[in-house]
Amino acid sequence: MTEFRLGLVVNPAAGLGGSVALKGSDGVDTANKARELGAEPKAPKRAAQALAELSKQQLACKILTGADGLGEESCAQAGLPCEVIYRGNTPSTAEDTKATVQALVAAGVDLLLFAGGDGTARDVFSVVPEEQPVLGIPAGVKIHSGVYAVSPRAAGKVVVQMLQGQLTTVTHADVMDIDETAFRAGTVRAKRYGEMLVPAELRYVQAVKMGGKESNELVLADIAADIVERMEDEQLYIMGSGSTVAAVMEELGLENTLLGVDVVKNGELVASDVTARQLEQLVISENQPAHLIVTVIGGQGHIFGRGNQQLSAALLAHLLETKGKEAIWVVATKAKLQQLDGKPLLVDTGDAEVDDQLCGLMRVTTGYHDEVFMQVDAP
Repeated sequence: MTEFRLGLVVNPAAGLGGSVALKGSDGVDTANKARELGAEPKAPKRAAQALAELSKQQLACKILTGADGLGEESCAQAGLPCEVIYRGNTPSTAEDTKATVQALVAAGVDLLLFAGGDGTARDVFSVVPEEQPVLGIPAGVKIHSGVYAVSPRAAGKVVVQMLQGQLTTVTHADVMDIDETAFRAGTVRAKRYGEMLVPAELRYVQAVKMGGKESNELVLADIAADIVERMEDEQLYIMGSGSTVAAVMEELGLENTLLGVDVVKNGELVASDVTARQLEQLVISENQPAHLIVTVIGGQGHIFGRGNQQLSAALLAHLLETKGKEAIWVVATKAKLQQLDGKPLLVDTGDAEVDDQLCGLMRVTTGYHDEVFMQVDAP
């Protein structure tokens, strides 16, 4: 039997901007600014989490990759041997991503696995042949494209299925990206760039994020009224991003960072567009009691790990330890939940232990004194 050849390329800069509230990492200047603000690379670790699924099953395949952060580090973290076929710049650039992809394709890989966000997907799309199967490991701030697995572990499971011969079909999935400048100004302006071939495993590969704002303003107002009624004095309320949470901020009469994270206490805005480090300082270091209010990404079902990397695994672990799941208030309209067509809500915090703690049934506020139970999963 011919040995399965797995190509791996990691964009080490992917996701750098998330924890420091830059809402993206595209471009050398943005990545450098994120590093100056103390951001640490996430993508190599997330790629290693995907590869760890191969280690668990002790499945043999030949991994071809780039040197250092382009993939070699991730293989080492997962304890898997690899062959380095490209060496790039330090720090690496988008051109290194493209060059690594071209080298992997020339080497005849059966599947091209790449870690990054929508900018990385665009880089891959720009050079990959139409017939080359690919699969993304989510590691960026912006992940609207349908070429990504729902989590790093899910990406690994897809590769395992392919190695076991369980999965042979592929389907076309959209490569999407948004204008980062408009994104930072609070506007989502998505654009479709094309399609790439991905393994057709719907449990593990995400749907393209559904754009547009919730039109049922009365439902949003009901949800907001319920949440505001439940708020207590002397508690911090961490307000996640999204239009449903924005409705709560509007009910409070407070300025809102639509695509960022704000903090409220005693009905007042105490911090705006905060970073992961600032949140950890407020909640963990200063030991202030807190609740977290988050919504669901339409069409995907993620509540953590998509566009809200400011909500770090350390913060979530602290909230779960002090108050359990009751510390996390999920808000969503029933229409948004129905769009999931019976699929569970998803978490992808980057920490498997935290993901596992979040799994199971979770209450979702869908109106005024109206809640439903939803299953939470971490594929």
